[in-house]
Amino acid sequence: MKILITGGCGFIGSNLAVFLNEKIRNAKIISVDNLSRKGSILNFKRLSKNKIKNFKLDISKINKFPKFDLVVHCAAEPAIEVSRKKIDEVFNSNLIGTFNVLKECAKRKADIIYLSSSRVYAIENLYNLKKKGSVKENFNVENFKSIYGFTKLSSELLIKEFSHLNKIKYLINRVALVSGPWQFGKEEQGFVSLWVWKHLNLLKLKYIGFGGTGKQVRDVLHILDLCELVLLQIKKIKKIHNKLLNVGGGSKNSLNLIQLTKLSSNITRNKMRIGSIKKTSSYDIPYFVSNIDYVKKLYKWSPKRDLKKIIADLHFWMKSNHSILKKYF
Repeated sequence: MKILITGGCGFIGSNLAVFLNEKIRNAKIISVDNLSRKGSILNFKRLSKNKIKNFKLDISKINKFPKFDLVVHCAAEPAIEVSRKKIDEVFNSNLIGTFNVLKECAKRKADIIYLSSSRVYAIENLYNLKKKGSVKENFNVENFKSIYGFTKLSSELLIKEFSHLNKIKYLINRVALVSGPWQFGKEEQGFVSLWVWKHLNLLKLKYIGFGGTGKQVRDVLHILDLCELVLLQIKKIKKIHNKLLNVGGGSKNSLNLIQLTKLSSNITRNKMRIGSIKKTSSYDIPYFVSNIDYVKKLYKWSPKRDLKKIIADLHFWMKSNHSILKKYF
């Protein structure tokens, strides 16, 4: 069995490639990544050490892929703000890329597990959700959501159409904020790794938006919990498929920036004064917590690692690789 990871030199893709390579003995794991993102070379070296081949290809442009039986489609331009400024780039990477992957799946009768995003949900509706519970899979996706969110939702619809037309088995994971080792502390990778990196290096931080109070809330999932779920999905895809699932840390693993500051300070032993900016991007939201009841029921899976574990693992990795990260970033 050949499993292709698109975006295999990204944060999620590289962790999945290494994890699956270790856990599935009778499978060959291969990666496709154009190595365009800063830091991807570090993940490329990691794959090479684990004898996982990466094909340097751009999925938005190519029409010939290495052979595979199943694809875990992670490749995307993940930065929300980039989708405001570089619409062509985001559209091509996130939507045309998915189209090309699906054509290969149809040709090979291969299954697909797609890592979509919680940002498919409508921003104005999320504003009305403040502290009223978690977001289920049937939450509104029709209204404004960002170009990034549009490309992820459109990819979901493409996958469903191709599945019906070509008898492809699919799973769509609407993934919320994921963190853990091999995250570089850059803003586009999420505020958890950014917070820990800035605390570790005593760099300036600010609470941005919603009055600058630091009370915006997100749920967080450890990268290994996500890897364990995808492994389950691969093993059971013949029986459990054509499903749409919210995947995140859930209410138990949710926190605001004030709480994250305290946890980061405790683990790094560095206390910082946090600045404040009252306004933020129109793409930002004050509150998001994934409802993960469906995925828990379907796979008897739930996140094993709590917020303290996520931050401790991330801090340990960053501290152990501090000189390398400073060199690249």
